[in-house]
Amino acid sequence: MKRFRVGIAGATGMVGQRFISLLANHPWFDIAQLSASSRSAGKTYREATSGRWAMDTPMPSSVADMIVLDASDIDSAVGAVDFIFCAVDMDKAATRALEDAYAKAEIPVVSNNSAHRATKDVPMMIPEVNAEHVEVIYSQRKRLKTKRGFIAVKPNCSIQTYVPALHPLMEFGVKEVVACTYQAISGAGKTFDSWPEMIDNVIPYIGGEEEKSEQEPLKVWGKVVGDEIVNTDSPVITSQCIRVPATDGHMAATFVKFDKKPSKEEILERWAAYQGVPQQLNLPSAPKQFLVYFEDDSRPQTKLDRDNQNGMGVTIGRLREDTLYDYKFVCLSHNTLRGAAGGGVLAAELLAAKGYFD
Repeated sequence: MKRFRVGIAGATGMVGQRFISLLANHPWFDIAQLSASSRSAGKTYREATSGRWAMDTPMPSSVADMIVLDASDIDSAVGAVDFIFCAVDMDKAATRALEDAYAKAEIPVVSNNSAHRATKDVPMMIPEVNAEHVEVIYSQRKRLKTKRGFIAVKPNCSIQTYVPALHPLMEFGVKEVVACTYQAISGAGKTFDSWPEMIDNVIPYIGGEEEKSEQEPLKVWGKVVGDEIVNTDSPVITSQCIRVPATDGHMAATFVKFDKKPSKEEILERWAAYQGVPQQLNLPSAPKQFLVYFEDDSRPQTKLDRDNQNGMGVTIGRLREDTLYDYKFVCLSHNTLRGAAGGGVLAAELLAAKGYFD
């Protein structure tokens, strides 16, 4: 695999920092450019993140003295990078316009943002679940009138707990789903230092999260038809999303009803055997075992299991029959790794392996 020069737009925020920590020693991708808001532009990365570096590992020395550019200066990226990761903190309209501008300048965009998740010809990928959606990029390029430029996005972090667990069971006709998510504070870009109100506290509302949790899986499970992705109309999903005092890791209590109820043994077999395209291609960031089930009823636990498979695996436990639904279980994923930057890196590896950056 050839090496690619990578830009990170929104490099100073928590997800941008996570991108940097993941890419510091990546076998395919080299960080060539960092950009952020005009407030950070012109500073070294060390200066721009002074007092705000939130990762457990030290800032990589390779980026500390890089000069941060203005993310809105598209021309500075032309010829300097082969593609960018976008994790800017802007409103949807501004983010959409920025990502369109990069794509039209022939710079592919792998976005952590939600601005283009509903755009019909933009793939929104959990790479183990819907890798085939990359095919719609050809149609997107026709619309954008580009040769290389395009936009691909990753879905909301909360759905990457229960959608992976449900996907291997779709052959049984997943009909109705209830998902109650318990979401860490890093999902809001916060730490306990910056959000002391969350210590010893639970907040039963996260703005816009429930709508995303109920609607985005329908696109992930949709089909490429003609020039667009057509959402599926099932299963019916309802959710509640709750902020809890954990640093990282989103957990989901999931209830599911099937058209054809499988046995518990059949469910466990499907989870243990499941492999997606990233595992088949042996992509660098792909977890060897995508879904891990715990027999211990006290697992998965956020603190113990969020880093499973370098934070890229999904852990599941407490599978049992339910009185109203067919089954219920608990699942967990790392929201800033699998759910954000790590999922973005894995999507970029898939796109690279499939030749979309060439």
